[in-house]
Amino acid sequence: METLKFILPAADYVAVLPQIILVATALVVLVMSVFKDLAKASLIGHVSLAGSALALAAVVFTGSGGPPFSSFSGMVLTDRFSFFLTLVICMIIVLTVLVSLNYQKFYENIRTGEYYALVLFAGVGMIFMATAGNLILLFVALETMSISIYALTGFHKDQLKSGEAALKYFLLGAFGSAFLLYGFAFVYGATGSLDIIKIASFIQTHPQILRFKFLVAGLVLMTAGFGFKISMVPFHMWTPDTYEGAPTSITGFMATGVKAAAFAALIRAILVPLAPMQESWIPIMWLAAVLTMTVGNIIALAQDNIKRMLAYSSIAHAGYILLGFVAGTNIAQAGMLFYLMAYAFMNIGAFAVVALLCKKGEEFNSISDFAGLGFKYPAVGLVMSVFLLSLAGIPPTGGFMGKFYIFTEALRSGYVWLVIAAGVNSVISIYYYLRVVVVMYFQPQAAGNQISLAVSPEVVVALAATATAVLFMGIFPSYFWSLASNSIFSLM
Repeated sequence: METLKFILPAADYVAVLPQIILVATALVVLVMSVFKDLAKASLIGHVSLAGSALALAAVVFTGSGGPPFSSFSGMVLTDRFSFFLTLVICMIIVLTVLVSLNYQKFYENIRTGEYYALVLFAGVGMIFMATAGNLILLFVALETMSISIYALTGFHKDQLKSGEAALKYFLLGAFGSAFLLYGFAFVYGATGSLDIIKIASFIQTHPQILRFKFLVAGLVLMTAGFGFKISMVPFHMWTPDTYEGAPTSITGFMATGVKAAAFAALIRAILVPLAPMQESWIPIMWLAAVLTMTVGNIIALAQDNIKRMLAYSSIAHAGYILLGFVAGTNIAQAGMLFYLMAYAFMNIGAFAVVALLCKKGEEFNSISDFAGLGFKYPAVGLVMSVFLLSLAGIPPTGGFMGKFYIFTEALRSGYVWLVIAAGVNSVISIYYYLRVVVVMYFQPQAAGNQISLAVSPEVVVALAATATAVLFMGIFPSYFWSLASNSIFSLM
């Protein structure tokens, strides 16, 4: 009688070491949350911080100096591109946990194992989106990230606005996921594979497939699905309400981590394997980039709530990054990665400052609440000014260099009017960013609006790290640029 033999696929667990560490940490903090004494001692947050820092260290020390390779039967790709995005996402997770440790002083429900476990599970989904070599894994990773973020958005269970934000995000996110899954199905029907490398190879060897309607339909649906995640117009409707209703510590996580993961998947799953179809998507993405920039910036001008203003600002920044997608060159794609890293630092830093303006069970999100902050708390006012100037693209900051790289390459590729539109939008954005700076330094604090900040060592580390990184990327961009460009040129 023959015995059944099970042959395990080739697996390199070093390739998924950061994800293993994050999942293990999430399970540990969930178990710790059962013991109330540990929860009260704030150990849960610090264990989460230790685990996320360990995952970041694993990324740095394992690196990707060797040649690109795949593991788990091609499901996970390991190259400089995945290294760069995993590094960015792990830094976002660490910074989010640091901000949350200060934020939990004002909201007891944040001090739970579920909160930190969801942050870590969302981070695992983000990393797998950047490293996925198969569309099935990409979809599972996206859903792991999305479901965790839906729950985190509604974590203020006693606030109606938070529950409303979570419901809107869930409903529209479900539509986006459905579009994406249908797109994957059409691509599979056209190419006979869900493996990203095999799809690219099939299209290169069968150029006649480019006229096949199944493939075109797949491209359109995938673009719409990813468009929801990056807040691209007209799929941006969820962004302002969700950003406003979510806990501020999660708003920064959502604005940076989700966007980085979605753009990583956009490059990996569309821009590289479907590059021969570039002529088909350029007119649509050209229009989408202009609309995304313009709608985001124009509506941001009218906002008095700083979280909504930064939400519309996030939409506008997605438009700037889309310029690299339109240009389509390797240099433009490297510019997208550089911009994503700079955007992560300046946006998490800005939301960290917003999260400081809290008291027990209440946030102060009106721009007028920042009146006099620059004089009462000079260090906080200074770092907030750095983040806002970087978001506006003013030198010497990382935001300026990110725009410089993308705009220059788009101009070199012949998209003159698109760059002009981006330049005009950048000028418009200066008004609403500098408006906050003016309020901080030139508007006295109202008599009945005396806000005191409770600043913990953890949030000081987060603000110092993000502000330093923003300035360093603006003054000494060459190291980060070489890291981003090498990442693109190593794409499998």
